[in-house]
Amino acid sequence: MAFIVGTALYTAEISAVLSGGGAATVYAPDANQSGDLDFVLSFWSSQGVSAKAIFDLGFVEKDGGYVHPATKFTLEFPPGPLAIGDEVITQWDTLRECEKVLQILSPTDCVRDRLSWFLFYTNVDYSALDQALAVAARHEINLDKIRGWCEAEHVTDGYAIFEARYLKTFG
Repeated sequence: MAFIVGTALYTAEISAVLSGGGAATVYAPDANQSGDLDFVLSFWSSQGVSAKAIFDLGFVEKDGGYVHPATKFTLEFPPGPLAIGDEVITQWDTLRECEKVLQILSPTDCVRDRLSWFLFYTNVDYSALDQALAVAARHEINLDKIRGWCEAEHVTDGYAIFEARYLKTFG
């Protein structure tokens, strides 16, 4: 579904980047199954071309998101800019499956995004930490970039938990 929606938005010349748990599901499908797909757009209009691409796929608006009778996934469009913590993301990956296109956070940024849910919220989300580790297990990531970001965000204690689990599991 992420590739179908991503292709529709890409074809309509809409910059839409899959983030959140949906990105983690793409990178580690056996470890994470998100029920929603979060696409961050550079521009969104519920009346214009942005929504038309979604409506043309058969989605309808419901409770601030978009649903389709043929899929369990809901679509959400969080407000931009695309950011992880205080860092605005200006580069991402583009995956291709045959004719389909999906703009998505890089694996390193996906790990940082999942870690943000673990690190920044009062109710510590260990499932987000597990998602970050699952993506890191399956894809090459830049630990130095993640460490530097954690330092800039003042969450080095949380990074130490991630790094210890990462090194214990993956050496």
